Amino acid sequence: MSVISNTVAYLDGDVLLEAYFAFDDALQGRRPAVLINHTWAGRDDFVAEKAKKLAALGYVGFAVDMYGKNIIGSSPEENETLMLPFMNNRQMLQKRMQAALYAVKLMPWVDDSKIAAIGFCFGGLCALDLARTGVELKGVVSFHGLLGKPDNTQSNIIKAKILALHGHDDPLVPVDQVLAFEQEMTSAGADWQLHTFGNTLHAFTNPQANSPDFGMAYQADADRRSWLAMENFLTEVFA
Repeated sequence: MSVISNTVAYLDGDVLLEAYFAFDDALQGRRPAVLINHTWAGRDDFVAEKAKKLAALGYVGFAVDMYGKNIIGSSPEENETLMLPFMNNRQMLQKRMQAALYAVKLMPWVDDSKIAAIGFCFGGLCALDLARTGVELKGVVSFHGLLGKPDNTQSNIIKAKILALHGHDDPLVPVDQVLAFEQEMTSAGADWQLHTFGNTLHAFTNPQANSPDFGMAYQADADRRSWLAMENFLTEVFA
């Protein structure tokens, strides 16, 4: 195995974005790709490491940039300032995601008929919103993602298979939002799954998360189990 990684520039309109990608150079031919959507902090080392882990599984890992080249938040206040414009304008968010999908399809190692998307926290919502647009996508995995639906995709058919991995005690995604998500996915005709981890807060995959008073804490078992669930899911959707 020889995992190669680099960055690649792409555009959404006149906004310059920079993705981080990784692939196993020892493999021959084109292979499936997985878009990786970052938290509210931006395209940081956390998603870069996920790209390399996905490359080791035989995929092209493509860590999406939602904010712009070299733009990364350094505090909760900065993160919120970066994220809120997209939360308030989901059409802009979806357009930014579609730019990433177009960019990954152009990569020479990618089988453009086999693309999935995963995401963490804000990134989970980004991955789900890409599926909500009705694009051709094999699957989407949301890790402790925000589940609230946008107001511009109600009539769309979701073609991607959906896996939502959720912490039962996540205060950012209350029970009524989970139920609404289940109803939304059913109405959209999606092949969907929701896995809920007990005694688990928001950000359960992030070893740096240690703010239980704010509803965020790393949970090693949920982290390990959710990644295995994703591996099995990707094996299924790319078969």
